[in-house]
Amino acid sequence: MVRMATKPPSITPVPPTGAPSRDDGGSVVLERRTQKTQPPQMYQVVMLNDDYTPMEFVIVVLQEFFSKDREAATQIMLKIHLDGKGVCGVYSRDVAATKVEQVREAAHKAGHPLQCLSEPVE
Repeated sequence: MVRMATKPPSITPVPPTGAPSRDDGGSVVLERRTQKTQPPQMYQVVMLNDDYTPMEFVIVVLQEFFSKDREAATQIMLKIHLDGKGVCGVYSRDVAATKVEQVREAAHKAGHPLQCLSEPVE
């Protein structure tokens, strides 16, 4: 025959250091810690100049894939032409990679050697 105790032990265990403390009501009190999350790393999509891709094609690509108006697309195209490269936009890593692939695919289909890449914003 097994007998069970009818009363709980009279000694209350002491929680180890660093464990949640108890208040008088017997409930556990946890300390709220604010977590600071960093914003995601942003990437800029950069288009490179070449001597073969027509300027008008670059303008169309900027309008279609980067939602630039005609004036902004022309300004970016001229920067690419004069400086050798130009920033088309700043996006999260996945969006930037998608934009780069869209530009490369459109250039390949049109038979142009236009190059585009993404690099982290510093």
